[in-house]
Amino acid sequence: MTPEEYVRQHFTAWLTDSLGYPASLTNNEVPITLNDTRRRCDTVVYHSDGTPLMIVEYKAPTVAITQEVFDQIARYNMVLRSRYLVVSNGIRHYCCEMDYEHNTYSFLPQIPHWRPDL
Repeated sequence: MTPEEYVRQHFTAWLTDSLGYPASLTNNEVPITLNDTRRRCDTVVYHSDGTPLMIVEYKAPTVAITQEVFDQIARYNMVLRSRYLVVSNGIRHYCCEMDYEHNTYSFLPQIPHWRPDL
């Protein structure tokens, strides 16, 4: 198991076990097409209607969370238009909430707990 895979397995378990996100609405290695190139989102959590709620990008614990990592997930979000963007290296987690009406985003102090109205 790679270090990134270790982070993914623990993070998705934390999302479901501690934050209450339904495992049935969570998919890993989700393929997307961006600028005619096939890419894969590490994890996508969906609303019950099938639209993306959250994209999660994982890095190994030794990898710093940089602007380049956020740029990567922001490119994926150009396709998916999810509400939340999350980046984790297993040690540090960052969560942004998108505001499409005002074309802005804000960092949240923590990843929100699951609620059906998210």
